[in-house]
Amino acid sequence: MAERSQTAPEAGNDMGNDDAIGGNVSKYIVLPPGYCGQPKKGHLIFDACFESGNLGRVVHVSEFEYDLFIRPDTCNPRFRVWFNFTVENVKESQRVIFNIVNFSKTKSLYRDGMAPMVKSTSRPKWQRLPPKNVYYYRCPEHRKNYVMSFAFCFDREEDIYQFAYCYPYTYTRFQHYLDSLQKRNMDYFFREQLGQSVQQRQLDLLTITSPDNLRQGAEQKVVFITGRVHPGETPSSFVCQGIIDFLVSQHPIARVLREYLVFKIAPMLNPDGVYLGNYRCSLMGFDLNRHWLDPSPWAHPTLHGVKQLIIQMYNDPKTSLEFYIDIHAHSTMMNGFMYGNIFEDEERFQRQAIFPKLLCQNAEDFSYSSTSFNRDAVKAGTGRRFLGGLLDHTSYCYTLEVSFYSYIISGTTAAVPYTEEAYMKLGRNVARTFLDYYRLNSMVEKVAIPMPRLRNKEMEVQRRKEKSPSYKHPLLRGPASNYPSSKGDKKNSVNHKDPSTLF
Repeated sequence: MAERSQTAPEAGNDMGNDDAIGGNVSKYIVLPPGYCGQPKKGHLIFDACFESGNLGRVVHVSEFEYDLFIRPDTCNPRFRVWFNFTVENVKESQRVIFNIVNFSKTKSLYRDGMAPMVKSTSRPKWQRLPPKNVYYYRCPEHRKNYVMSFAFCFDREEDIYQFAYCYPYTYTRFQHYLDSLQKRNMDYFFREQLGQSVQQRQLDLLTITSPDNLRQGAEQKVVFITGRVHPGETPSSFVCQGIIDFLVSQHPIARVLREYLVFKIAPMLNPDGVYLGNYRCSLMGFDLNRHWLDPSPWAHPTLHGVKQLIIQMYNDPKTSLEFYIDIHAHSTMMNGFMYGNIFEDEERFQRQAIFPKLLCQNAEDFSYSSTSFNRDAVKAGTGRRFLGGLLDHTSYCYTLEVSFYSYIISGTTAAVPYTEEAYMKLGRNVARTFLDYYRLNSMVEKVAIPMPRLRNKEMEVQRRKEKSPSYKHPLLRGPASNYPSSKGDKKNSVNHKDPSTLF
C-alpha cells in the first residue's frame, strides 16, 4: 500500500471521522494533489447518487490507491457496512487498490474469503472478485480499524464499473417484480398496499392461496413471512422471491400448499432504507427489528401496519397463525440457518425444532447445526421474540438467516459462494418444506403427494434412499390443534380442512 500523503487536501486528522460524511458522492472526480486542468482518462469519477447507492467520501492516496468511506445509515452513524458505487473515466489496463476503511463491524466474512461484487456496462451480470485480490486487516493508519482492500484492473475504457457489498436488490426492482406477477392474473395471488413508509413508499402485502380460503367465514391456516427489515441484507429479497416464485408456480407441491394454507408475505418491511442504501436502519435511523414491542404509526409505520395485521389475525377465531418467519442475511456466518425461541414448555421447545430439521433435509445449504434457540435480551424487540411471546404454542416463530457469502456442503470443507439463483433456490426449499412438515404430522400422514423428478439424478437417488425423519415425539401422534391453547379453546374450535382427503 502506498504511504498516505499528509499534504494532500483531503488528508488530515479527520480522515477517519464519519461526521464529515453528509451524503453520497455525486460524479466526484478525484484529481491528483496540485493538478490543474481538465480531467484525463484515468482520473476516476465516483458516483453513488442512485437507488441503493452508498459511498460517502473518496481520498486520493496515490494514482494507484484510494481510501473509500461508507456513508453511515441516515440519522444513525453506528452502522457502516453496505456499499454500492460506480467508477468511470478509467484508463485501459489501469490497476488500482480500493480500501474500504470505515466498517462499523470488526468481524466479517471477508476474513473467510468473501469478495465484493462487480459488474460493468458491457458485462451486466454481477460477479465476485477473485478472493486472492481481497485483503481484510487491521490498519494502524485508520485508528486500527479493520479495512477491506481489493485490487482491480480496469480493462475497458468506455465501461462504467459498479462495485457492491453483495448482490443489490432495489425497491424499484421489487416493484417491477410484483407488477409482473400481477399481470399474470392468477386467481390465487393477491397484492395489496398494507401501508406506506415515512417517504410514502408502498408496504406491499401478498396473499397466496386458493380463493376458496378467502371466502367470508372460511377458516384459515396462515403462514406469515417478512423480509428486508434490514435494508442492506439483500439476500433476504432473493430468498423471499424464491418462496413467492415457488408458491405461485404449478408445481404439484405448490398447488397443495395453496389449497390448504394461506401465505401472507410482506417482502420489504423497510422500503425507505432499501431505497436510500442504508445497511440496517430506516430513514429516521431506527433499527425496525428492535421496535416490535411498541411500533409508532408515524416513526415505524410499516412495522406498525404488519403488527396490527398479525394481532388482528391472532384475535380472529377462524384464523390459526401457524408460522412466522422473518428473513435476514448474516455477515459473519456461512450457510442458511435459523434462530428460534426458548420456552419453559419442553414439548413446545422440541416441536419447534422440527421445521428446521426438515429444511435441512431439503436444502444442502441449510445447516441445522448452526441453528440455535435463545431468548437473548438484546433480541427482545425482534419479530421472532415478540411474536413468540404473543402467539400460543400452536405457532412457531423463526428468524431465517442466510450468509452474505457462501455455504459448505455437508461432508466437504470447500465454501460454495452464493449466487442470486442459489438464494432463490433456498427460498423454494423453504416453501416446499411446509408440506413436509404437515405430512409428518399424523393429520396428513396418509397423503400421497406426487414428487416431481429432480434435475440432479444423484440427488434423486439419494432422496429415494432416505427414510422418513425419525423425530420420535408425542406431537407426531396427533394434530397440533389437539394441544391446549393459551387462548382457551379458540384453536380447538377451528376445524381446518383435512389434507388427508386430498387423494
